[in-house]
Amino acid sequence: MNFFYRHRVGALACALVFAVSLAFGVCFFALNKTAAESLRLTIVIDAGHGGVDGGVVGSTTGVKESDVNLALSRLLQEEFEDAGFRVVLTRETEAGLYGAATAGYKRRDMQKRAQIISESHPALVISVHQNFFSLPSRRGAQVFFREDSERSHTLACMIQSALNGMEECVRQYQPLRGDYYILNCSDYPSVIVECGFLSNAQDEALLMSGQYRAKLVKAISAGALSFLAAAAHTQS
Repeated sequence: MNFFYRHRVGALACALVFAVSLAFGVCFFALNKTAAESLRLTIVIDAGHGGVDGGVVGSTTGVKESDVNLALSRLLQEEFEDAGFRVVLTRETEAGLYGAATAGYKRRDMQKRAQIISESHPALVISVHQNFFSLPSRRGAQVFFREDSERSHTLACMIQSALNGMEECVRQYQPLRGDYYILNCSDYPSVIVECGFLSNAQDEALLMSGQYRAKLVKAISAGALSFLAAAAHTQS
């Protein structure tokens, strides 16, 4: 039986609350808590990298991508849990998921993430990353999705639209197809959100700001909740 069909009644309530909140400018997260708790939909938040794999490094501060990813993932966890959703973090600490840092650690790390996703049966997966580019002028948040997944494409479009709507946005990106393990390891709607470029001084400064992180998380979560509301409506 289809996942969303099993939870249709509760999901419709969630979608209705979402529509009302948009119409009246009321915070969705405060209004939909009861509906979300009845659903207990699961959202997996994947903090990219970790442990010996720090990812890219900030060009100004030297901050590790893995640390920024984890901080944003924890904020996303709080945001969704406050709305009543069940949240699973693939990585809860600074450590990686590979066990010993021996040969093949990256493969083991990714396989563990795939296992967590599979066992969680999520409504969607958001993998948090930071970008880096040879030209330091490149900046902005961009979302990636699996090419052959229509649901992932829809999720990516909605999150990208929310990110493009932020006042700090300097470029209107379109979501991009990506051939990445975390997108290909399951059939659940999954996206990678590259939250900004650590190779760009302005993006790096924003990503180090608690105020901006909070705004970024609200944009990502708003896009994800738009996707869930639309999916519930489609199944009605």
